[in-house]
Amino acid sequence: MDDSATGAGGGPADDHDLAHALTALGPRLRALRQRRGTTLTRLSAVTGISVSTLSRLETGQREPALKHLLPLAKAHGVTLDELVGTETGDPRIHPRPFARYGQTWIPLTKHLGGLHAYKQILPAPKPPRTGRPEQGMHEGHEWLYVLSGQLLLALGEHDLVLTAGEAAEFDTRVPHGVANAGDRPVEWLALYGPQGERMHVRARTKGA
Repeated sequence: MDDSATGAGGGPADDHDLAHALTALGPRLRALRQRRGTTLTRLSAVTGISVSTLSRLETGQREPALKHLLPLAKAHGVTLDELVGTETGDPRIHPRPFARYGQTWIPLTKHLGGLHAYKQILPAPKPPRTGRPEQGMHEGHEWLYVLSGQLLLALGEHDLVLTAGEAAEFDTRVPHGVANAGDRPVEWLALYGPQGERMHVRARTKGA
């Protein structure tokens, strides 16, 4: 079989794949930035890449180098494969758990737009919990489904304890917060829109 037809050895098929990836990269970079509500100026400050270079990358006027892709992937919270759109045809998600605000977060979706799903785990409080959890608010909706344990949802002035098999959906313009209401870890699934993901996952606070 002719190697040039299959792309083996860096033939025309490989060149076509590379050209396609580079053509799609600009819109992908712009979509990732806009989804997070980040300006070119703010992204420049985080990555160390000039605003003019970021703009040219997004419009396809400049071919990216590894020195651009690595900080951009880190800033957007995606892998290099996700950033450049290297698809393997395998639909499985390979989550990378991370800790934030005393919780373990396990991503269940790829971070390329739309709703984001997480499995969240909150250990039992030591000493036992007292008082209400800290509340926040933002545009959008959230959906929660408890897998095990007891989850305290402080929604406005109401305190709701959700147990395994129970779900809740609410307008996130209402002040809300969660805590472990039991004596063992609580695990739940959560769906966030872009605003909610920025608030709960991307935003950094003291001690985060």
